[in-house]
Amino acid sequence: MNDSIRLSTLTQLIQDTIQSRFEGEVFTVSARIMNVKKYESSRRCYLTLEEYEFGTKITEIRAVFWANTYSEIEKFEKVLRQPFRDGAEITCKVKVRYHKVYGLNLDVLQIDVAHALGTLELERQQTLERLVRENPETIQLFDGIYRTYNNRLSLPMVISRIALITAPNSDGQRDFLQELKQNKHEYQFSITEFLTTIQGDNAHQLILEQLQLIEQSKESFDLVAIVRGGGSLGDFKPFDDYALSAYVAKFPVPVFTGIGHDRNQSIVDLMAREQKTPTKVAAMIVEHNFSFENTLIELRRRVTDATTRQLDRATERLEQAKRIIRLSSPQDILNRGFAIIMHNNKIVVDPKIITAEMQLQTILKNETIHSTVTKKTKNEKRIEL
Repeated sequence: MNDSIRLSTLTQLIQDTIQSRFEGEVFTVSARIMNVKKYESSRRCYLTLEEYEFGTKITEIRAVFWANTYSEIEKFEKVLRQPFRDGAEITCKVKVRYHKVYGLNLDVLQIDVAHALGTLELERQQTLERLVRENPETIQLFDGIYRTYNNRLSLPMVISRIALITAPNSDGQRDFLQELKQNKHEYQFSITEFLTTIQGDNAHQLILEQLQLIEQSKESFDLVAIVRGGGSLGDFKPFDDYALSAYVAKFPVPVFTGIGHDRNQSIVDLMAREQKTPTKVAAMIVEHNFSFENTLIELRRRVTDATTRQLDRATERLEQAKRIIRLSSPQDILNRGFAIIMHNNKIVVDPKIITAEMQLQTILKNETIHSTVTKKTKNEKRIEL
């Protein structure tokens, strides 16, 4: 056996070799982070960087953020709005360091947040392009706006039967129900809840399954509301899933989404009718019904006004008819100086029946003159009275 050397001597040789080889060099690597352990008090984070190929891990190495680079984690969480936790994919700058006690590590110097954002956006754009390409009958893109079968469905005049997809005991569930139940118009709603997990690796499939259940009794609902509270960027990833988005785009009942904050917008939002937050979805439903009520109130006002006008015109015509009848009455005619000629108690209408020696009665306003006809001549000159 060769002469042995101390372990510390060997590790020193390794350290010297690595330091000689990698001194001053910085590398950019892309990897999945796992085994993340953050210590905020000391501003350190220990983790492993792993690489996978076809679902199989092919390499890993320990890594560390020291106090002077811990702010990179904070920047990552702020910009991407997702926690720095196991499973996240990052691109970062590292340098190689070997310590005789702690072994080989990579010191993480900087996270390429812009690259992470770009990767997420690229995935979104690829999904959107695929949706339009593979579903031309249900999804079209016009001037940057996605028009789908679902978001073009007509809403019922009154929304009362709602299918609610949300997580049990969640902020989104509470906010939505509270806004509906406490609406100032005291509208009543029938709400059927389809409760499920709405974040995580298989959340998109669970949400799709709830939609499939709703579709089986689609005639029972006026609207589907998918709601959840705020969260990190990664929490909304299920709503960028291709299969779920395509299903929503062709869903036969109008779908409204309130899945996050005002700044969040998922692909499912684009396929449905986006209202940003659970509260805004509920407020929209109330406003829709209030608009219908206002339409009825306006219609009633118009009918009432039209009826009043018709009655006024009819009353006016009736009064006019009364005046005509009154002016046409025999007594009124007599009061104006005219006379009525009668023969055998019948008013003489046709002067042709009057003959000589005929006994007539001429009725005036206050007297009746009895006379015998001695002569009858024509009024050739048409004496105007």
